[in-house]
Amino acid sequence: MSDQLEPVLIHCPYCGEAIEILVDGSVEHQSYIEDCQVCCRPIDINVSVDDNGEPHVSVASENDG
Repeated sequence: MSDQLEPVLIHCPYCGEAIEILVDGSVEHQSYIEDCQVCCRPIDINVSVDDNGEPHVSVASENDG
């Protein structure tokens, strides 16, 4: 597994803008909220890291849960 932060491009579920976040590839599963860099609304971010160390990111709006 990776021990460094990796940039990942996501799209805000509110405004649709592409933004880059940094993902910690050393943590297998993580969930957190990060504000959109464009519209400042809270994005639910879920990250899982596969056996090859590749991060997979899914995003949702605060009310999708």
